[in-house]
Amino acid sequence: MVTPPARKVMVVADPTPHSAAALQYALSHALLEQDELILFHIENPNSWKNTFSTFLRRPSFPSAATAPNSVLEGASTDIDFLDQMKRACEIAQPKIPVRIEKTDMDGKDKATVILSKSKALGIDLIIIGQRRSLSSALLGYRLPSGSMRGPKLIDTADYLIDNSPCTCVGVQKKGQNGGYVLNSKTHKNFWLLA
Repeated sequence: MVTPPARKVMVVADPTPHSAAALQYALSHALLEQDELILFHIENPNSWKNTFSTFLRRPSFPSAATAPNSVLEGASTDIDFLDQMKRACEIAQPKIPVRIEKTDMDGKDKATVILSKSKALGIDLIIIGQRRSLSSALLGYRLPSGSMRGPKLIDTADYLIDNSPCTCVGVQKKGQNGGYVLNSKTHKNFWLLA
């Protein structure tokens, strides 16, 4: 039996339920035993919104007892969310090496920073949590990339899916046990039941 080559899989890690859902999908469906998992977080020191939202509300990530089943329930909030995510990965997939990478925005947009880092690290698969409105999911609504009019600019995940040289999967969790809606270059609004 031929073993597939090792891949570098990047999960965009933020203290949000969307990011936790992306990690849960990666751990349960995307990673193979020989892969390396990279949790990539972009810090934005100029964003007062991020500072306040992190200060006021930090999502909890799994404890040892709940890690394989849920990435959104469990551990205490006194540990940095990246450390909690890494610990959840090590519990759920103990044979897969996990590392954390952090970088600053440096005046760039999030998608550009992710693409640059994925190229520098030789990433084979990017997994990013995706929040989509009902209208964008059903109608595929997007504004042209230079447009500032309208209710919604193009989503970071959509931009990565369309422009990444490697495979990129946007993940949206549906309910507690409802599964996932996945988006990639080849599949739009693909339902994967849990």
